[in-house]
Amino acid sequence: MKVAAVQHDIVWEDPEANYTRLAPRVADAAAAGARLVVLTEMYSTGFSSDTAKIAEPVDGASTRFLADQAAAHGVWVCGSLPEQAPGADRPTNCLVLAGPEGELHRYAKIHPFSYAREHERFASGDRRVTVDVDGVRVSLFVCYDLRFADDFWALAADTDCYVVVANWPAPRRAHWQTLLRARAIENQAYVVGVNRAGSGGRLDYAGDSAVIGPFGEELAVAIDDGDVGAEQTLVADVDPAHVAHIRATYPFLPDR
Repeated sequence: MKVAAVQHDIVWEDPEANYTRLAPRVADAAAAGARLVVLTEMYSTGFSSDTAKIAEPVDGASTRFLADQAAAHGVWVCGSLPEQAPGADRPTNCLVLAGPEGELHRYAKIHPFSYAREHERFASGDRRVTVDVDGVRVSLFVCYDLRFADDFWALAADTDCYVVVANWPAPRRAHWQTLLRARAIENQAYVVGVNRAGSGGRLDYAGDSAVIGPFGEELAVAIDDGDVGAEQTLVADVDPAHVAHIRATYPFLPDR
């Protein structure tokens, strides 16, 4: 299965502008043969803490954009957004995965980024999520989750590919790059890491998006444009048979 990692800038707190910018990017990825198109964390607003302004209801406009793009191009599309359930006091940072037949899957970020006080504005999720996407077992994570190996380990036996969407700032870019590869190597699975580019909310984002193979190999890596990354799309193949081969050849997981 071809996966497209869409590294993009984000117009701050302006969903409509971001839908307009991203629709042709999704179309181009689908035309390149991608069956799964991955946008970033908080793809329609940027990593804003103004939840009173940006929070959307369940199946709000940003979810509908993903669903409409998936249906229009016959592919799977995902990105995270601030979703607030009826009666909830806070939204969750929710990674929504939309399928070509109207499927919708949700993963609410388990680990809000307390360093930036995200936990004061967003509620924590309480369950891990794995979805069968065209025969590839895809597990969903958001940004800061990448630092918590146990959550990835818990899903390894039933995962071929981890998707991690992010707004990971440039000052800690080495952590992002290192942890993506570590999660792939230790779980013998693909990791698709998609980070935003550009600047927003007084921070710079280097991008550094990558697709890492189950033996730690770099299958696709964004061009290094410094601390303010450029928009680009990475396309790579993800093959569950390769995961099975690596795990059979190097049976490390049972030794845990």
